[in-house]
Amino acid sequence: MQITASMVKELRERTGSGMMECKKALQEAEGNIDTAIENMRKSGLAKADKKSGRVAAEGRVAIEISEDGKKAVILEANCETDFVSGGDEFMSFASAVAKTALANQPASVEALVALPIEGGEGTIEETRQAMVAKIGENIQVRRFELLETENGSFGSYAHGARMSVLVEMENGNDELIKDIAMHIAASNPMCVAEEDVSADVLEKEKEILRAQALESGKPADIVEKMLTGRIRKYLAEITLVGQPFVKDPDKTVGALLGEAGATVTRFVRYEVGEGIEKKVENFADEVMAQVGAS
Repeated sequence: MQITASMVKELRERTGSGMMECKKALQEAEGNIDTAIENMRKSGLAKADKKSGRVAAEGRVAIEISEDGKKAVILEANCETDFVSGGDEFMSFASAVAKTALANQPASVEALVALPIEGGEGTIEETRQAMVAKIGENIQVRRFELLETENGSFGSYAHGARMSVLVEMENGNDELIKDIAMHIAASNPMCVAEEDVSADVLEKEKEILRAQALESGKPADIVEKMLTGRIRKYLAEITLVGQPFVKDPDKTVGALLGEAGATVTRFVRYEVGEGIEKKVENFADEVMAQVGAS
């Protein structure tokens, strides 16, 4: 397979490694970027796999929660510039689309945009097309997620318009839910607890850590003992309940929830343009700065 300059560029941006290293890794992986990253991590060449979600779109994340707190929606709408995303018309559009989704519970984006828009005239798609013609930018409803709870309640935290977190919690209160949502915005956990980590993800990480440990030249039995501790550390880093709480790093989120007798059932974290190539803004650092000031 031909390795193009754009493929090398993407791998360099995602790993921080040199051009020749990236080209070689892509050749060995037959052009598969994810496989190349995995192989580079095993050999210790990748400096940062955290840049994998390159952002290429502007827009807003909107959240709507029903009056009884039992239903909620988180939604991303995109445009081309931050100038448009900060305008009243686009903000109103994103909010109306989220309200429409919450009221109608559609199964897909395609079904959603075919619905009459809340508080307006015509369908969401017709409204979108009219805005494109008027503003001159590509506008899209990219994704949404609907949640419903029986025993819990929903709360949220918005970091500006570009990142929002929706949390479902049992036996919590508004302040605790907001604190946990802010923590999720800053620390970006993969899931709530260890049991939520998929076997595939865990096995892949074990394989990577094992390869790294073996390269140190230690015997296989010592490597396996090392692996146990490293996996424990890895799980603490990626799970919500295992992470140090951003407002009080001396205790974990799990300990904080335990003190309150509360449980996080699930959460959804949306950041504008995730997975679309563009310059990444470090929202986690911004959130942490806000936490320190609060």
